Amino acid sequence: MSQQTNWVPTSVDLEKPSAARAYDYLLGGNHNFAVDREFVDKLLLVQPEVKRFALMNRAFMRRAVLFMIERGIRQFLDLGSGIPTVGNVHEIAQAVDPASRVVYVDNEHVAVAHSQLILENNENAAMVHADITKPGLVLNDQVTGRLLDLTEPVGILAITIGHYILDEHDPAGVFAAYRDAVPSGSYLTLTHLTDDFAEQSVLTEAMKSSQNQVVARTKAQVLGLVGEYELVEPGLVTTSQWRPERADEAHPESEDGLYAGVARKG
Repeated sequence: MSQQTNWVPTSVDLEKPSAARAYDYLLGGNHNFAVDREFVDKLLLVQPEVKRFALMNRAFMRRAVLFMIERGIRQFLDLGSGIPTVGNVHEIAQAVDPASRVVYVDNEHVAVAHSQLILENNENAAMVHADITKPGLVLNDQVTGRLLDLTEPVGILAITIGHYILDEHDPAGVFAAYRDAVPSGSYLTLTHLTDDFAEQSVLTEAMKSSQNQVVARTKAQVLGLVGEYELVEPGLVTTSQWRPERADEAHPESEDGLYAGVARKG
């Protein structure tokens, strides 16, 4: 692949891997560099299930978006959305209802540039270039205001983003700000890396070589990010265990690396 295309800003550091591009590679996308592929290959050496984690995470997101659509949600705020490879939120939601509105938020330059490129002809989906740890900037952005009506229920997605919010950036406060900004009937969907299962603890250490530091959290800590929202059944479980479409798609907790859940604001 060329190291510079129309989806890569000139300011991008091509010498260090990024989480967004590594995830794109794991999902079979084309918006990544050799440094990202080398990083993923090293991850696979220490944890051969990383690709399966990524695929299960994406499959969970699809089920969660469809769940929210079925319950009347037609506007979504996707925090830390990454590179919008095939099967992202707007594709899932707008396939059901073309009027569904989606605001993606990310501060990774490649994710932002590529999102803006593929969404330029989509009136109901757009990218906000912002740091999700600054909720005021995200919620008051002109694009957010144009696409989302915060007096109506919103589906907030925090898919594999909570573990990138370091403790000094107050993850509980960040999540609370987003939860408080939307009305009753809204949903919070999240997945979060955990070290609760010894088999997966090597991932946290391996991620330290990327541009994006991570903090794996316990089940109790992840539950704290949900706040007063009520988790829908089956509660906070691992990704493959959340409402699998087939029974054989669910894996034991010890074989999953991410907690997942959908919660509703009463």
